[in-house]
Amino acid sequence: MTISSPCIRVCILDPETGLCEGCGRTRDEIARWYQLSEEERLAIMSGLEERMRMAWATPAGETA
Repeated sequence: MTISSPCIRVCILDPETGLCEGCGRTRDEIARWYQLSEEERLAIMSGLEERMRMAWATPAGETA
């Protein structure tokens, strides 16, 4: 049985956001991943791109 995962093997937790810089999951989500149902995993995965964009967005008027 294959389990869906957004992991790209870049496991660095950002101290400011608490998100993995590789996949966007929280420490808690990573720890519980294999206990979640496939439906729960897919629901989390569907919001990761937006979560990461918002977490590391450059505020208006600033440059990166």
